[in-house]
Amino acid sequence: MKVGGNMIQRTSYLEKLNRVKDKQIIKVLTGVRRCGKSTILQMFRQQLLDEGIEQSQIIFINFEDLANEKYLDYHELHRYLDNFMDKNQKYYIFLDEIQAVPHFEKVLDSFFIRSNVDLYVTGSNAFMLSGELATLLSGRYIEVRVHPLSFKEYHSAFNGDVTTDFQNYLNFGGFPFAVQLEDEKTFEDYVDGIVNTVLIKDVLQRKQRSDSALVEQIARFLTDTAGNLITVRKIANTLTSMGEKTTSDTVLSYLSAFLDAYLFYRCDRYDISGKKYLSINSKYYPVDMALRYALLGTKRVNIDSCLETVVFLELLRRDYEIYVGTIENTEVDFVAIKQGVKEYYQVSYTVVDDETYNREVSVLKKIKDDYRKILLTADPGYANDEGIEQVNVINWLLGED
Repeated sequence: MKVGGNMIQRTSYLEKLNRVKDKQIIKVLTGVRRCGKSTILQMFRQQLLDEGIEQSQIIFINFEDLANEKYLDYHELHRYLDNFMDKNQKYYIFLDEIQAVPHFEKVLDSFFIRSNVDLYVTGSNAFMLSGELATLLSGRYIEVRVHPLSFKEYHSAFNGDVTTDFQNYLNFGGFPFAVQLEDEKTFEDYVDGIVNTVLIKDVLQRKQRSDSALVEQIARFLTDTAGNLITVRKIANTLTSMGEKTTSDTVLSYLSAFLDAYLFYRCDRYDISGKKYLSINSKYYPVDMALRYALLGTKRVNIDSCLETVVFLELLRRDYEIYVGTIENTEVDFVAIKQGVKEYYQVSYTVVDDETYNREVSVLKKIKDDYRKILLTADPGYANDEGIEQVNVINWLLGED
């Protein structure tokens, strides 16, 4: 994958795959459509070839390719793979967009038990990891969650000014192929196509009765309110008042489908003082800033909401558990937890005026434990105010904080 002659490196995912290479566990790469799962598998495949693995030992099937349509029958798929392999040879099997194959879990289970098979699959819907698959393959697979480009990956593809790259990233996001498109109309058509494909294939087709207009309105509402605490009832009431009559149950059903399709992520609340998780009110964030562009265009741009979304997604990439913090009736943007260690984040595009700075810092000062407390802004420089660190968000995204 190249932009302006530069290869976009996705080393973090290759490192994760290398850690489980040749281990008897199914590697499942999940993520929204077009986020780069197939390319990562192709990069890993090329790495195997570079290491001396023979082409005959690698089987790669993309189920979105019409040429492979006959293998959508799981019996045919099993027969093809079985006939291809010699039991005395090691094989690496890559099955791309496996959810297109009904009962695919039976094929995976059959080849999982073979010691000469290393199995890698991708899927664009979390629903594939539930139900029968979860029951049949419990403890036999590891999930590698793939996201559109991080800012570090995005910036590595360009030789431009880092501030300019950051503004472009905030505006247009990081879908890998989309960043290669220099013409804005072509970019817009491509991103619209991603959103429409996800809404149709991964949301509407799963519903016996579906309303495409309502689904798009819910997606627009979630994108427009990213960073705000909302309830299912509030979404239903707001849409009904706008003339799109619906119910809480209907909204909840579509929200679940959005999450399964990796189009949005939910961030629940955490009571910092009480050290307990709260089930009322959540935040929702789009998978990439390109989704905001596709659904809302360039109007009504809330720069703090955009920045908060980018920070949330970066914390996800870094494998944190993420919550909205609450303390003394105030809100901490993010409580990020990894291996029992917490970090607290406030996010504001700029805090150059005293009122904004004091508002953001005062929330963090209410937290009395010794975990790291960070205020991320686009303002230059670094400062430390009684243990509260003000960090430039670009440096933080690049891992230079």
